[in-house]
Amino acid sequence: MRFVIAATAAAAVLLTAAAAQAEKRMFIIANDGDGYGVDRCLASGAPCGAPVASAYCKSRQFAQALSFRKVDRDDITGAIPTSDPATCKAGNCDNFVAIECSR
Repeated sequence: MRFVIAATAAAAVLLTAAAAQAEKRMFIIANDGDGYGVDRCLASGAPCGAPVASAYCKSRQFAQALSFRKVDRDDITGAIPTSDPATCKAGNCDNFVAIECSR
């Protein structure tokens, strides 16, 4: 009887540890205005952006999107040059969105 209890407890610990180690990853992508309005949904965090964020995560072999939001250029340290004239064309600078995915 002790063996059954010990085996059940060990299995519970292993299952709990596996669930706690769910892989998460944040993707920073350009928020291109495509005329469909999904860029505004993603940047504002509105519910209409959820299907787009979910599809993006699934295209990267992740199960779901946990969150999505607009990212300021200052939040992305050194990844995107701010002084390069090629990053802002005719006064329009690229905006970026962070999508957090999990497996």
